[in-house]
Amino acid sequence: MAKTIDVPVLKPYIEIPKLQPDVMAGSGPYIAKPDMQAALGFRGELPEDWQSIALNKMGELLKKYRSFQVYMDACVKCGACTDKCHYLLGTADPKNMPVARQDLIRKVYRRYFTLAGKYFPKLVGAVDLTEEVLNDWHNYYHQCSECRRCSVYCPYGIDTAEVTMAAREILNSIGRGQKYSNEIIGKVYKIGNNLGLPEPALRDTLEGLEEDVEADIGIKVRFPLDEAGAEILLVTPSADFFAEPHVDGLVGYAKVFHQAGVTWTLSSKASEAANFGLFIGSYENMRRIALRIREAAIELGVKRIVFGECGHAWRVAYSFLNTLAGPFDFLDPRYPVPQHICEFTYDLLQSGKLTLDKSVNDHRVMTFHDSCNVARASRMGNVPGGQFTIPRELIKAACNNFYDMAPETIHDQTYCCGGGGGLLTDDLLELRIKGAMPRMQALQQATEQYQITHLAAICAICKSQFTKVLPYYGFKMDQVISVHQLIGDAIVFQTDSEHPENNTVT
Repeated sequence: MAKTIDVPVLKPYIEIPKLQPDVMAGSGPYIAKPDMQAALGFRGELPEDWQSIALNKMGELLKKYRSFQVYMDACVKCGACTDKCHYLLGTADPKNMPVARQDLIRKVYRRYFTLAGKYFPKLVGAVDLTEEVLNDWHNYYHQCSECRRCSVYCPYGIDTAEVTMAAREILNSIGRGQKYSNEIIGKVYKIGNNLGLPEPALRDTLEGLEEDVEADIGIKVRFPLDEAGAEILLVTPSADFFAEPHVDGLVGYAKVFHQAGVTWTLSSKASEAANFGLFIGSYENMRRIALRIREAAIELGVKRIVFGECGHAWRVAYSFLNTLAGPFDFLDPRYPVPQHICEFTYDLLQSGKLTLDKSVNDHRVMTFHDSCNVARASRMGNVPGGQFTIPRELIKAACNNFYDMAPETIHDQTYCCGGGGGLLTDDLLELRIKGAMPRMQALQQATEQYQITHLAAICAICKSQFTKVLPYYGFKMDQVISVHQLIGDAIVFQTDSEHPENNTVT
């Protein structure tokens, strides 16, 4: 029988819950099978000498990532982060306080890598690496979505996401990887995308979309695949190919490209923007996934790379793509590498090359959810804060009715959707529902004040997570919408004679 989930009651404001020690103990995800581990270059199962392997890996990471060493030493237990985690607020488990979650590995670090911990462990809170500690790592480092909200408030700049990534890398090194993330990465290697959608099925899907759009608006808008010589390679999350509401965003991208008069293509080799290598903390797997994009761009001879709406994919692209897979000196230097689809569309609007009719969206009263990895780990455009202003400017250009949620829940203070960081799996459904509570509280408050009907997002994981959890809080699953669905619905199409062929935008 399925476990009954105690859905948090939404209140007028966020309350710090009364702590319930270990209430989420044993709630970790399924462990990856040996063949899933092997595909990623990890051990298949927990070996007898797992402690020494784990400690050697920790020592390697402490030397490789100086930030990890600093994070282990710098915390003074000031408490600034304790109530900033959505999972602590939703579950009440004290080990979901960011500082307490960090301490699960910090205690082991002190025991084996500090002088005081080696000789006076009890005085400094150091503990041996036991199987009980290992189980806590597996449970609670998979109750962190790597959203980095706590790091915004840390006076020492400790980034809990990087601590979580290090812990997951150690777990993978001893055969305790997470089934969901590792299985998905294996699909990307084998087929090209998270969903395991092969090239013939992808091509058939895109042809179907062309027919649907033409039937809807009477204009042939193309969805090209593997077209050599196209100007733009679009790399987008595979959820965009058929899942709701994602696919409506893909239709929006295609309409924007059509109106811009540019040639573009998707790639069957790089048919996935998501990079779950980030979630498991594995640089090698993150690089291997990113290299597919470089290879596809070279093979197709494109001049530009544009990323679709995906939060962590944009973080990897914006922050790491040039390091992981560069240099991209074969692309047109007039354009940023990479470019976000929101930047592309915003530039079109700024240059007057895109006309929108806001009135077609008058039945929608919009708000916007800032996705964590976009808000706190990247930028858009050429000005600070562009990652906040550009999506909102796009929405306001396409809609007459837009209202933000409470200021303490947006921009870099945004709450995670509850399903990021490799946690978007139903074996973690209780965690996902409870972790979504702070965002749902803010949405309810905005709905009561402004009669919000739709929540827009630019992240595939956020869209999937909200579609799943909104009904648990009394909302409807179809209230989630892509920003580029709003754009696509509002585009005023020009006639063929007016079509701005060969227009380019920066």
